[in-house]
Amino acid sequence: MFQINHNYQKLQAGYLFPEIARRVNAFSEANPDAAIIRLGIGDVTEPLTPAVLQAMHAAVDEMAQRGTFKGYGPEQGYGFLREAIAEHDFRARGVQIAADEIFVSDGSKCDTGNILDIFGKENRIAITDPVYPVYVDTNVMAGNTGPADQSGRYAGLIYLEANEQNGFVPDLPTEKADIIYLCYPNNPTGTVASREVLQKWVDYARENDSLILFDAAYEAFISDPEIPHSIFEIDGAREVAIEFRSFSKSVGFTGIRCAFTVVPKELQGATADGKKVSVHQLWNRRQSTKFNGASYVVQKGAAAAYSEQGRAEISERIAFYMNNARLLCEGLSRVGIHVFGGENAPYVWLRTPAGTTSWDFFDRLLTAAHVVGTPGSGFGAAGEGYFRLSAFNSLANVEEALRRIEAVL
Repeated sequence: MFQINHNYQKLQAGYLFPEIARRVNAFSEANPDAAIIRLGIGDVTEPLTPAVLQAMHAAVDEMAQRGTFKGYGPEQGYGFLREAIAEHDFRARGVQIAADEIFVSDGSKCDTGNILDIFGKENRIAITDPVYPVYVDTNVMAGNTGPADQSGRYAGLIYLEANEQNGFVPDLPTEKADIIYLCYPNNPTGTVASREVLQKWVDYARENDSLILFDAAYEAFISDPEIPHSIFEIDGAREVAIEFRSFSKSVGFTGIRCAFTVVPKELQGATADGKKVSVHQLWNRRQSTKFNGASYVVQKGAAAAYSEQGRAEISERIAFYMNNARLLCEGLSRVGIHVFGGENAPYVWLRTPAGTTSWDFFDRLLTAAHVVGTPGSGFGAAGEGYFRLSAFNSLANVEEALRRIEAVL
């Protein structure tokens, strides 16, 4: 009989969000009249903005004419989008990123998993805890870990604990890490890293020949002018970092799918015999072989988000969600809940009431308030005793969710 990838057998009972969906579906079937408000998965709720929608309509019309029809596009992404990204996301902030260092894709979640294709099994992987589960699970699938212990931590990974004492910004590793995952603004805690903190990480990577995989999917939500939006704002980062970004939350593309990864040409890895290899070339080869590119229609929509009209509309949309985050922070604080985040990120991280586990709090909110959030323990052992709420919903739903939560706490 054919054999499966045995590493999948190491995975824990279920990926966090499908487990949430299972519990919510079971409750809904047993309580069909319950009006559930979902503040769990970070899925946007507001429709596409006019500039983006108009551009996508026009692109669809182009596909109806022989002279403007598009077949296979460049795997790395159309030049019009990569140039817009380079100009508005990087050069406008004084960061020199070339258009051909940008790889357009169908999601940063996909890219953070797929990037493992080009790295060897000998690397020591460091992740923060709590952490976005995809970083851990894709390393398990790739065979970069041993089995999990009772707390859910996998042998072979270096866990960097983020807690209240360190402001949810973990200390540097005490042992050598070859590849380090960082996510700021952070998912799930909603916290940010200062320029000084990021410089320490870059300096560590340079001193130890390490690689930083920097997930900046939520950078558009930063309002503090002192907080870097990109790892490449930090001196020396081009030699030690890859950055992942997404249009999912900022432009509303969670279901449309478009993102990009920045791989500087200076970045080099090593073969087993010590030969230096361009990571940019390896990622280009991987994408050209395994990926056919994001669709033309979607990329035209993404490019429209950089137009003058598009930028204004996206700024309003981000302000809308961040107002929801503010309301969540204020409402939860009123009933004695200790909250974090919610100022430069669309996530509110809260400490559960004393003696209440993360999943107990999930069940309590679901059954008593008909509100769905995300248990902190699903993000790692250090997330136990915490809970995440998302600001992605309508204003009316956020206000109603707060009323219900206040009534049961």
